Amino acid sequence: MTTELIEFLNTSYTAFHAVENAKKLLIQNGFSALSERKNWELKRNGKYFIERANSALIAFTVGDLKDFSFKIVASHNDSPALKIKENPIIKCENYAKLNVEKYGGGILYSFLDRPLKIAGRIVTETDDKICNETIVSDYTLTIPSLAIHMNRTVNDGAPLNAQVDTCPLFSFANQTTNFIETLTDKKVYSYDLYLVNDQKAYEFGVNNEFIASPRIDNLSSVYSSLTALLNQNSDGICISACLDNEEIGNQSAQGSAGDFLENTLKRISYALGKTEEEYFQALAKSFLLSLDVAHAVHPNHPEKHDPTNRTALGGGVAIKYNANLSYVTDATSSAVVKAVFDKANVKYQTFFSRSDMPCGSTLGRSFISRVGMLGADVGLPQLAMHSACESFAKSDYVELVNGLSAFYQTKISIDDNGINLD
Repeated sequence: MTTELIEFLNTSYTAFHAVENAKKLLIQNGFSALSERKNWELKRNGKYFIERANSALIAFTVGDLKDFSFKIVASHNDSPALKIKENPIIKCENYAKLNVEKYGGGILYSFLDRPLKIAGRIVTETDDKICNETIVSDYTLTIPSLAIHMNRTVNDGAPLNAQVDTCPLFSFANQTTNFIETLTDKKVYSYDLYLVNDQKAYEFGVNNEFIASPRIDNLSSVYSSLTALLNQNSDGICISACLDNEEIGNQSAQGSAGDFLENTLKRISYALGKTEEEYFQALAKSFLLSLDVAHAVHPNHPEKHDPTNRTALGGGVAIKYNANLSYVTDATSSAVVKAVFDKANVKYQTFFSRSDMPCGSTLGRSFISRVGMLGADVGLPQLAMHSACESFAKSDYVELVNGLSAFYQTKISIDDNGINLD
């Protein structure tokens, strides 16, 4: 089950590549493409997907509509990286380096002394049209760290300056041409290009029980939700929403704070002949799984974790809680997830941050606050979150896919008297 995930991790350098790979997977499994700019014609047992801005995608299946509602698994496909600025070449001494800025909250030192590719999209002119093209560089770059002889306190926690210390070595100064000409011979108006880790995923541990890779946060969630959706023939509308820009706060047209997912729910409803009133009723009967990775107990720093909720690698899917609703899980939604997982024999555990440490948040909060449906935060336990290379346990990924499959397959009936699971 993890072989396909590894290929997805290795080739999905950016959100643009993740969407491109997701589209190929969906088309191979009988899904049809829709367009935001055209009318939708949906059929019972149909399988569809829609994309926005080349970096967000929503796939869904249409099941029995007798009790019309949505079962949504929402994840994000962006990861911390270094974004390349316009006019990026900086010449210094005999070197040319690239001017970059932080995208998201990555662990900066983890990007040093690694093989890095330039990846993302370029906006070109083709046949008198402005078009987007996804690319990855043929060549490799690196960001050299400063030798300990010149930075004697480096092992005491020397901070990095994002403007000074993260510029990759590009070439010799006297050999440098136009930056974009090293990537394409087309006319390029602009680009969204990133410096990303090109290290390939690898298994480790005495029994190869772990996997380390770039972009586990959050491509493991994206691929698991798509995998679980592929062969669904369940009631209602089952959705895998793969959205962008969570790492910088979701505030974009293709992020969860935008209208992409909400508008897609509306258009599904109207294309199936439902009224606005029926749409609002469906929201009240629907359920969202906000799917993002969770912090596993660190083997070298167990003191950094909650004393009674110890999320461990190998312990199964994490159900995530926070008193200030950084995660959307509450007692009712938690009970639904646990009941679904129990019936499917899926292992799960609980995650809370230490009370003296702030926790991150996920895309669930920004979406649920607008549509009002029941929801919970769940995720794959992992180590080294936001590093250029992260780790997880294979067995937890299997549990996650099985849990998401069970969620899609379960008929969740929500009414004024309670919640029934079939």
